[in-house]
Amino acid sequence: MPGLRAGACINCFSARPFPKYQVLKAVKPRRESVIVCIHQVVSFRTAVSHASALIQLRGDTWFLQLLPGDGQNLVTEDVTVVEGDVATISCRVKNSDDSVIQLLNPNRQTIYFRDFRPLKDSRFQLVNFSNSELRVSLTNVSISDEGRYFCQLYTDPPQEIYTTITVLVPPRNLVIDIQKEIAVEGEEIELNCTAMASRPATTIRWFKGNKELTGKSEVEQWSDMYTVTSQLLLKVGREDDGVPVICLVDHPAVKDLQTQRYLEVMYKPQVRVSQNYPVQGLTREGEPLELTCAAFGKPQPTDMRWLRVDDEMPQHVVVSGSNLLISNLNKTDNGTYRCEASNAVGKSHADYMLFVYDSRAGEEGAIRSVDHAVVGGVVAVVVFAMLCLLIILGRYFARHKGTYFTHEAKGADDAADADTAIINAEGGQNNSEEKKEYFI
Repeated sequence: MPGLRAGACINCFSARPFPKYQVLKAVKPRRESVIVCIHQVVSFRTAVSHASALIQLRGDTWFLQLLPGDGQNLVTEDVTVVEGDVATISCRVKNSDDSVIQLLNPNRQTIYFRDFRPLKDSRFQLVNFSNSELRVSLTNVSISDEGRYFCQLYTDPPQEIYTTITVLVPPRNLVIDIQKEIAVEGEEIELNCTAMASRPATTIRWFKGNKELTGKSEVEQWSDMYTVTSQLLLKVGREDDGVPVICLVDHPAVKDLQTQRYLEVMYKPQVRVSQNYPVQGLTREGEPLELTCAAFGKPQPTDMRWLRVDDEMPQHVVVSGSNLLISNLNKTDNGTYRCEASNAVGKSHADYMLFVYDSRAGEEGAIRSVDHAVVGGVVAVVVFAMLCLLIILGRYFARHKGTYFTHEAKGADDAADADTAIINAEGGQNNSEEKKEYFI
């Protein structure tokens, strides 16, 4: 076979190539010497695509024929690594026959030849070397290390395959910028989230609390890096005060990378009026009334006052801060009482409608309620009695319904005519005198 070197057996053979054979002529035509020499020739990896050899002695000449075998398969895989991490390159051989494996960088410089490293880069370290594998690690990977790395196998002809190293770069900075640090209820504010210097470009997602929102992203490329900016327009309300707005990044080089800003929203007061006394029941003449006004807002309301809508406040009404007190109610106090509160954002109010009842309104109401209960009980008893009577009458008539036989016309069947039948019948005129009744 072409490429077979007899020089490895310089003291044993002379060789000249033929199309199908490599002819080796032994100086000492002994089979043992030929076998040893052939082993030396094969050890030079000059015929690695063959699995066996046929030796024949013809006269004083030995003929060596290398027979094709299954061949060798050189395999590797692509590598994806995060910048700064470790990348591992593996060159593997199936059906190996001890051929030389070599690893080269994208510039075709030899990194490792067998277990020897010609390249003066200490980041490359030998992980494993055997007849079937050359495995090398590359520490502290950077963008400049990205590219094709070649695995070579010294065969005839040589085999070569490449693996690609892809370097991922996570965003170097993630920042949320808010157009207005403090917003007012009802305003629309603009938020921008920027993920700088990543590879590949990131995907930015927005959340307000647990609710996902939709933003608009723009991508800028600088050399091999990408900067992504996402804009979010948000109309805020008082319920958004203190709620976090989250900017989250989806990127293969990083997990759960996010940043957040808490919204600060100012809103006008929320006012509520409560009745302290009487706790329950009617507001009646001669009794006291106490009301309390509560107001909440951002900023906290500083101005709070009571007034009477469409009328002047009675002189006997006492206002103390957020409380309103009327010690002796009368019907002239009827009306709507309003509590107003204000802050830097605006003004709000809550109303209380007062209606003063007569002093005996509660007692009369109780009496009327008792009367109604008595009348209701009597009506229920009467209805029950009528139902019972109807049931009894129904059962009575059901028992007396049917056909009855009497003896009043007994003997009338043999009479010749109607008159004779009446005379002969029992209960007829002959017996009518016997059955007389006298009424006194």
